[in-house]
Amino acid sequence: MIFNYLLTVLYVLVCLVLLMVILLQQGKGGDIAAAFGGSSSQAAFGARAGATLLTRITTVTAVLFILGSLGLSVMWQRSGSGRSVVSGAAAPAGRPAQQAPAPRPAVPQQPAPQPPAPQK
Repeated sequence: MIFNYLLTVLYVLVCLVLLMVILLQQGKGGDIAAAFGGSSSQAAFGARAGATLLTRITTVTAVLFILGSLGLSVMWQRSGSGRSVVSGAAAPAGRPAQQAPAPRPAVPQQPAPQPPAPQK
């Protein structure tokens, strides 16, 4: 059981690293600075080396994210903790478990209007 929590904490850390690495990357398209001739390199690791390093880190953390989500879902399901939050919960006090819909009121049938009699 402690192993599940330890892997969950590790998974949250992988999520935070993935978020940080994605936000550190420079956009591929032309940003507004490039439109006015100010497209100087603003990457922290240089122009090309940073893109390669950040791309590799993104790929590794994305794979860890997917494998971690699948692994944790299987682990929590098998440990018995994977039940739904509302499964087996009793209905709140003062409310019936299920309420039948209210019956529709009967509408009296009005006779259809008669067409006027033809005049002679």
